[in-house]
Amino acid sequence: MFMQVMYKLSDEQLITLFKKGHANALEELVHRHKDKIYTSIFLLVKDSFLAEDIFQDTFIKVIDTIRAERYTEKGKFLPWAIRIAHNLCVDHFRKIKRNPIIKTSDDKDIFNVLGFSESSAEEKMIARQSHDRVRRMLDMLPEEQREVIILRHYADLSFKEIADLTHVSINTALGRMRYGLINLRKMMTEKQICL
Repeated sequence: MFMQVMYKLSDEQLITLFKKGHANALEELVHRHKDKIYTSIFLLVKDSFLAEDIFQDTFIKVIDTIRAERYTEKGKFLPWAIRIAHNLCVDHFRKIKRNPIIKTSDDKDIFNVLGFSESSAEEKMIARQSHDRVRRMLDMLPEEQREVIILRHYADLSFKEIADLTHVSINTALGRMRYGLINLRKMMTEKQICL
């Protein structure tokens, strides 16, 4: 019965329950936000095994922070957790001394936002080709523009959250988004791509 009402609770209520010893409250938090957090990580590291490791490290840090009574992001659990994940990705790339290029692997189509359930094979093929084109064009953008577009459209973060996460002003985040979209439109025009 207790588990049945968990999904109705806010993130803050779940955190309070977790602090009181209810481990299933954390399970609900993970279940609720795992897709957005994992996708944010995967888009940065492009490796499903590494993304899974960083995802687990993210929640270890989340647990440690909550247990140590250092969690202060009232009402902002998801952006806070994504910021932790982002920082762990940055730490990973610092360790291996290479810069991340944000792109997806061929084994998983995370850009499939259309989600046709009753699409014909032809519609699915066209949608897949469109998503592949978008992925390739995103890969051609400067890293800062690519990151803002991904955090905005795929992690569903606000510009304030993106600015906080990337340590820039809101205007800088907005500018990166604007120039990223302008560059995508230019690429589409040059390549005569219609989506």
